[in-house]
Amino acid sequence: MIDIDRLQKQSGIIGTSSGIQQVLEMISQVAPVDISALITGESGVGKEVVAKAIHKASKRNNETLVVVNCGAIPEGIIESELFGHKKGSFTGASDDRKGYFEEANKGTIFLDEIGETPLETQVKLLRVLDTGEFMRVGEAKTRYTDVRVIAATNKNLGELVQRGDFRQDLYYRLKTVTVDVPALRKRVEDIGPLVERFALEFTRSNDILYRGFMPEAIRVMKQWEWPGNVRELKHFVEKVLVLQRGERVTAEMVQHELLDVMPLEPVHNPALPVVVNQSSDKAEIDLILRQLFMLKQDTEIIQKMLISGQVQTSGSQFPLISSEEMGIPIPKKSMEITEEGHNLIRDDAIGDMAIKSLEEEAITRSLRYFNNNRRKTARSLGMSERTLYRKIEEFGLEPKIKKRN
Repeated sequence: MIDIDRLQKQSGIIGTSSGIQQVLEMISQVAPVDISALITGESGVGKEVVAKAIHKASKRNNETLVVVNCGAIPEGIIESELFGHKKGSFTGASDDRKGYFEEANKGTIFLDEIGETPLETQVKLLRVLDTGEFMRVGEAKTRYTDVRVIAATNKNLGELVQRGDFRQDLYYRLKTVTVDVPALRKRVEDIGPLVERFALEFTRSNDILYRGFMPEAIRVMKQWEWPGNVRELKHFVEKVLVLQRGERVTAEMVQHELLDVMPLEPVHNPALPVVVNQSSDKAEIDLILRQLFMLKQDTEIIQKMLISGQVQTSGSQFPLISSEEMGIPIPKKSMEITEEGHNLIRDDAIGDMAIKSLEEEAITRSLRYFNNNRRKTARSLGMSERTLYRKIEEFGLEPKIKKRN
């Protein structure tokens, strides 16, 4: 076993989260043993950094580490790049050439995006892994290389095997030892140290005055999903430092730059997270109220359908089984949410608040949020403007909602 603290300092892997600690422990176990390894994780999580850490902590650390991006090599020349070629074997082959496996002899070869390799090439990769033997393109001579193979992928190789896009024998050969690198959104506690590292490196190399990030700015960054993971975070930090040269980075600065990559209107793409000017608890309460309001509307529609026994749509009638035929009475309450006999929303949590009160609260908050803009309010609540006007009059909300300055 290798000392993990020393390994982390030497490798440059940043983070104290449990996910990163598991990665470091796996590296400390795998690196000293001369065995192939597969590194998995989303794009941008730092798989190459992990591969370099394995090589640096291995017995081959004094030899060459050759990094190969299999997805960046055209299919027609990938075998020539990996295994070399003989002079005259194809147009443009003016000299004998070594491939990456020969260059990495006695050292380590890192095959990034291994899932992008063609099936024909995968056969030869399996042979190298098993015996160390290969042949250059256009040559009948068998050559030998002593190399440790570390592969990486952001794809699910198991699914590729089922689709016939990846060889099963190569998959099982590679996955003997697997190191899974977690996505940045699963280790948000590491964002602060990562930001500091990236900021210091960038400002030193570019001679930029660095005054640091405010704690509130880091807090805002932790709310973002970072689909591009550590790579996206690094580029974002550099962008902010260039645009806010010499200034201490505040939460407002971070929010302003994040607006370039997130929508102003969450209605257009509700799947993306947005920075909100309220606490997470208050935002969650607003969301729950809105969902309860929409659920109440759906429940009332279903009740009317059950009572009438039919529904009109596109000029056709579709008969429904009435509640009496089903033997299920319509409950007196407007809404009851249960799962396997247990209330999802407890009575003691709601208190005496009725559904109408929830409806009134949802409309009031939405009107206030959209500065009394009724069109936006109606659209966010999933109702027509006419219905919204009727509800406002019913609840007497007109004098209660004041426009914000």
